[in-house]
Amino acid sequence: MRSTILSVGTELLFGQITNTNTVYLSRQLNMLGIDVMSHHTVGDNSHRLSDMIKQSFIDCDFIFTSGGLGPTQDDLTKEIACEVLHDKLVLHQPTMDWLENYFKKRGREITENNWKQAYFPLRATIFPNDRGTAPGFALEENGKTIICMPGPPAEMTHMFEHYVKPYLQKLTDNVIYYQVLRFFGIGESKLETELLDLINGQTDPTLATYAKEGECSVRVASKRNTLKEAKEAVAEMIEKVRERVGQYIYSENDEELHYVVGKKLIERNISLASAESCTGGMFAQIMTEIPGISAVFDRGLVTYSNRAKVEELGVSQDTLDCYGAVSEETAIEMAEGLRKITGCRMCVSVTGIAGPGGETPDKPVGLVYICVVYDDKKMCIESKMRNVNRSWNRNYAKLLMLDLINNMLDKE
Repeated sequence: MRSTILSVGTELLFGQITNTNTVYLSRQLNMLGIDVMSHHTVGDNSHRLSDMIKQSFIDCDFIFTSGGLGPTQDDLTKEIACEVLHDKLVLHQPTMDWLENYFKKRGREITENNWKQAYFPLRATIFPNDRGTAPGFALEENGKTIICMPGPPAEMTHMFEHYVKPYLQKLTDNVIYYQVLRFFGIGESKLETELLDLINGQTDPTLATYAKEGECSVRVASKRNTLKEAKEAVAEMIEKVRERVGQYIYSENDEELHYVVGKKLIERNISLASAESCTGGMFAQIMTEIPGISAVFDRGLVTYSNRAKVEELGVSQDTLDCYGAVSEETAIEMAEGLRKITGCRMCVSVTGIAGPGGETPDKPVGLVYICVVYDDKKMCIESKMRNVNRSWNRNYAKLLMLDLINNMLDKE
């Protein structure tokens, strides 16, 4: 099945908001086995929207739209979709009753233009909006289907997950199953090279590689007659991937690295503290996103200056004078000092040069040292990053911290 994603809204063309809907839909549709052929964005203009729908249906079976379903005069998606697919708008009484109750519960008076959201094409399948006031719908004609969803990302993603996805899954007799493997420590080009014969020879299951800042993922998907057959096919392919690049896999369930690490720490009741220099608290911030992490995460210190390293962590001034703040010796003393202060079983430290300035002839931008002390074990690594920019260097240093912790936990 071939599709296009059509984003509607003049604010998108002006760059006033970031179009995250297209990214989300592209990922979800590909995982459902629906090929996304193109992305388009049009403003709140009836003629251009009509032309784009007609043009997209030349090559595609599905159009997925977001935006233009609200109550105002410039919300035109529903009207234009209805016109192009030769239907007429009629009042949907259940939606009208729901809208009236929605505003009444909130103590607000419903304005006349809100009733517009209760009208739908006569042949439409209607999708409730549990996060807002504009329901979505699917409309089909002669094997071509347009699926219209609201623009706000929270509304669109909820509607897709709970209503649109089940609708799409009913359109095929086959079952699609997939797993997403997450990798760290290997670049996308190297990963693809290692898996190239599997990718080139694929029919089913299929493999698709994706790059994210500092890491990669591979989606392994299969479309079979039964869920059992699809799962078995995916498992067999994953085993082949493991044989080649298994040492870089940190999750087989599309989990972020900090969640993987946090889950292990919580399950094993291992207390953790962090001392950060170049990352400025990024590690502590992402760890505290994990529900329940307060059971094990004791504290995160940002010891950015040399003075802070001495006063807060007990790093020796002699060490700083002799080796510098960015050194293996300093990273070790930071982690060991943190252990003395907190008594945590595991302590991690990081110090480095994020750039763009601060480098010396023997210490370039992107140089970082990370140390983890865990019970009676200690490990310190040096990394020379690619010096892409300050933001990238800091983010990658954070991932290196997580990866080192994860590796030490896996070696238990």
